[in-house]
Amino acid sequence: MTIDRTLTELDHVRLSNLLRRDRRGERAVALPPAMEQLLDGCAIVASRQVAPDVVTMYSQIELRDPANGQLSKITLCYPADANPATGFVSVLSPVGSSLLGLQVGDVAQWHTPTGEAKEAEVVAVLFQPEASGDYVI
Repeated sequence: MTIDRTLTELDHVRLSNLLRRDRRGERAVALPPAMEQLLDGCAIVASRQVAPDVVTMYSQIELRDPANGQLSKITLCYPADANPATGFVSVLSPVGSSLLGLQVGDVAQWHTPTGEAKEAEVVAVLFQPEASGDYVI
């Protein structure tokens, strides 16, 4: 099943620039294979028009593991700000790239570095920069 994803113009531009820099060799960033597909296939909206239940960059979201019902909170961020121990997960990680652009109720699917298939339902967007009036974070 394919899930439609929505990115803000700003998130799309920043991630596209990160991808371009990586291709030119200016940064040693390992991009997940799905990131280019996401950038090419997403709906792009103005930051002021994104729905408040869409996962954007620096959104704090609540996830539910369908296997055991366990809830967790993460904040989706750029690699430089990633700190998984404090809940800041890089958009370039498998889980991060699977969450960007989803809406509440969608189920993200990804593979761990060991190849294990994982999934989590987006239960809530607890904080979204755009919904609070921050369009440049």
